[in-house]
Amino acid sequence: MTKSINHTFFFTHPPRVVWEYLTNAELMAQWLMPNDFLPLVGYDFQFKVNPVPALEFDGIVYCKVLEVKPFTKLSYSWKCGPGNMQITVDSLVEWTLQEKENGTELRLNHSGFKEGIHVPLYTAMHDGWAKNIAKINNLLNTATHGTANA
Repeated sequence: MTKSINHTFFFTHPPRVVWEYLTNAELMAQWLMPNDFLPLVGYDFQFKVNPVPALEFDGIVYCKVLEVKPFTKLSYSWKCGPGNMQITVDSLVEWTLQEKENGTELRLNHSGFKEGIHVPLYTAMHDGWAKNIAKINNLLNTATHGTANA
């Protein structure tokens, strides 16, 4: 049996603007982690941060882009572990964007956490996703890069 992390957010910006924060490596680094992401199906990329030994996380997330439907859906694998090429989390991140009146509904489904095995990391990631996605809203509201309509 597995567990999932599910969050839904609303942004007062069109899907194309929110999409930029999910698919542009520089913008992703501002709200999530440094990375080498490209929105190309089959592309392998990594997120890198400082290790968190207490969570058995060496600071590297190994990912592969699985689906890219511009402005509507993005998914990628999410694998990590304590290091030495040991993967203890083999999961899937799915983003769904839906245009709504006056903005965009963004849904995150991060699935594949094994019951009992990843409890501390799961808990940290559940809270971390919520905090990090909220950063997108702050970035959108202060953006001066010309794509956001504040």
